[in-house]
Amino acid sequence: MASMAMAITLALAGCASIAPDTHPLPKRDIASAELSAGIKLAQEGWPEAQWWTAYHDDQLNAIVKQALAGGPSLDVAAAHIGSARATLSRTLADLGLESSLYANANRQRYSGTGLFPAPIGGSWFTTETLRLDLHYNFDWWGKNRAQVAAAVGELNVGRAAYAEAEQALAASIVQSYFRLQGAWARLANTEQLAATQAALVQDKAKRIARGLANADEQRAAEAELSLIRKQQAQLTSDIAHEREALRALAGADNTALATLKPVALTATPHKLPARLGLELLARRPDLQAARWKVEASLSKIDAAKAAFYPDINLTGSIGLDTIKVENLLQTASRTAHLGPTLTLPLFDSRRLDAQLDGARTNRNERIAEYNQTIVEAVREVAQGGAQLQGIEQQITQQTAATAAARAQLASAQARLDHGLANNSSLLTARQALLKQQDADLYLQQVQLLAEVALTNALGGGYHEQAPLATASQ
Repeated sequence: MASMAMAITLALAGCASIAPDTHPLPKRDIASAELSAGIKLAQEGWPEAQWWTAYHDDQLNAIVKQALAGGPSLDVAAAHIGSARATLSRTLADLGLESSLYANANRQRYSGTGLFPAPIGGSWFTTETLRLDLHYNFDWWGKNRAQVAAAVGELNVGRAAYAEAEQALAASIVQSYFRLQGAWARLANTEQLAATQAALVQDKAKRIARGLANADEQRAAEAELSLIRKQQAQLTSDIAHEREALRALAGADNTALATLKPVALTATPHKLPARLGLELLARRPDLQAARWKVEASLSKIDAAKAAFYPDINLTGSIGLDTIKVENLLQTASRTAHLGPTLTLPLFDSRRLDAQLDGARTNRNERIAEYNQTIVEAVREVAQGGAQLQGIEQQITQQTAATAAARAQLASAQARLDHGLANNSSLLTARQALLKQQDADLYLQQVQLLAEVALTNALGGGYHEQAPLATASQ
């Protein structure tokens, strides 16, 4: 009884004092995250999983599909998942029963003048040992379970980060593709504009020869032509730039890139959910990753707290030991050992305090990152919705301007047909229409890029995955 009382007393005394948590950082409540009432789009809803297929562009679909099958950026994210899974496997190995098999054979000559007299002293002997060692960790205070929970959290962080990498890769590819197609469309329109301006320069030269115009009008027309050709050069450069950007994003071996050609772009009816709240948390992989980082940090605090308590484990072994190999399998050669191991953190409080303080500081960092990620997510959605609203209004006015320029061209053509206007008026009207069409194409490209940015801000079709619980899942 005395030894039992002493063991209990030591165990209680071995519990180091746990410092109170004086500076916990509160988590932001994402359920209250909402958009301004003034931000509305024509349709409501969240992006589909493969949202890029809504543009009905086979070229684009092929590029994204092949890139998501094995893009370089995804390899990095996959490696992080593998590392987290290995850490979880190592942590799980510390739970429950551990066993190992030990075998040894040792040839030794004992001293004839040493501790052992003859016939042992002065003789050679071979010692053979075959033993099964067992160790059971009871994990009384949940330290190992907390470490497993932290490792599971890190693995779920990796899974969410992989989904985020997929989403970011798809969005970057689609935006680069739209910029390329937009540059191609604007270059084709600019070539028509350059041809029209060149014809206008020639018309000015003819009118000067007839005394119907002055040299300044021709110089102004030539300067305008130079600016148009400068724009052609810029668009040609943009096309080369976006081709290389696509090669880098999709992978140089992406076969769909080899046959790229210009196609007409069409915007899709963009959508914005009426409410964000918790649904945004489930839809954004970066928010899921940030949440799991917080969960992992809380489990690490639990593990750090459990380290303050005594650790009691059970070790044992059974086996065979003999100095003659022919006696190894005999009953008399049996050995057995069983005993508990008590570890008391008597003089380790400073190290344990530092570990716990570090775990709490890490938790506050993760919560601060989570809170900031929520703020950034709502901001991105709000800005994306507001930007699309503004672009829609610009397109409405630009459509009216293009219609007016087209009507003006038709009027100039009619006057020319009736001998009431000259060719210069027709060329000027055609030039005005082509400039408005360039503005149309530019706004269409801006709208498409804004659509993709909003889709990305809404999570790109991601939905929260079922969290993992063990390494086998």
